[in-house]
Amino acid sequence: MTLTSASCGFESACQIPALPEGHRSRGLHGHSYFATVRAQLPAGWASFPGAEVEELRKRLEEAVAPLDHALLNHTIEQPTDENIARWIRGRLEKDVPGIQQVGIQSTAHSGVDLDASGQAHVWRRYRFQAAHQLPHVPAGHKCGRMHGHGFEVILHANQDLGERDISVDYDHLDEVWAPFHMLLNYQCLNGIEGLGNPTSEVISSWLWARLKPELPELSWVTVYETGSCGANFDGSSYRIWKEMTLDSAIRLNHAPQGSPLRGIHGHTYTLRLHLSAPLDAVMGWTVDFGDVKTLFDPIFKAIDHRPLYEIADLRDGDTASLAAWVLAKGRAALPQIDRVDMYETRGSGSIVFESRLEELIPV
Repeated sequence: MTLTSASCGFESACQIPALPEGHRSRGLHGHSYFATVRAQLPAGWASFPGAEVEELRKRLEEAVAPLDHALLNHTIEQPTDENIARWIRGRLEKDVPGIQQVGIQSTAHSGVDLDASGQAHVWRRYRFQAAHQLPHVPAGHKCGRMHGHGFEVILHANQDLGERDISVDYDHLDEVWAPFHMLLNYQCLNGIEGLGNPTSEVISSWLWARLKPELPELSWVTVYETGSCGANFDGSSYRIWKEMTLDSAIRLNHAPQGSPLRGIHGHTYTLRLHLSAPLDAVMGWTVDFGDVKTLFDPIFKAIDHRPLYEIADLRDGDTASLAAWVLAKGRAALPQIDRVDMYETRGSGSIVFESRLEELIPV
């Protein structure tokens, strides 16, 4: 199962009249917005196999063009992130089949994602600085030593489950998170009740149990241990991911003669491996991030700083072919891998699944 993902940015001013008097976003202000669409495109939709990302990106750019360097209120009455995403989705639906997700990111730490059913999940990113150690790891494991991280947490909340006038807004998420920031920031996590074994997975479920009563709309809790790995928890199941970049050369064999995509070119790719497994009750993790890195390393070395068009069993050089190849090779080494994201530029690339589309988490 494959999703094509495309993104683009636009600069706009706006004001939100629905907000109360004195709210900073009620007045005229502006953002550097970032829009993303993910779609399950049918065969033959693009002009040639491998052109899906480029052509979806062009459709998205055309859709948002009226918003770029404009006052959004001239087009959208209440230009909240959710309403902007819905407006863009409406513009895309006539030309883009199989839309699974439309997202708007208005700041580096906040945004809204519309899922396949059109429900809106608002998200906000928070940071705290803390130390921890994992008490049950084997002797010599680096995580057994006391160390620290700049942790990041993303709270995702389903706005369509709310009963507030404008549903769950960023200010409400800030209010809900504030006590947890005070509890976790500049602390040793092992000393906090319930966090004696503070893996990313345990932190995510610990937060879920305490946040859900305060925020019934909570959809997922995402915990970044570092900038390249972390965990999700949705109240019942755990997922982890490991992200890396690779610098590789490609060409698209199906591109028409004369297209620059047919010639040798390259990208700094972002590759994200997603893994799903039950929580190990003793270790407190699903899969050790260190094991993911070690077991996947031979596959990574086979594609990093390489001419990928020389790989005999790689179907073509497009991101969907690359992601499918990585998923097949990766599952042989790590059966827990069930999703691979491969982006040639920020937000533009392909996502290949072994699992159901409804498990798509916007991280």
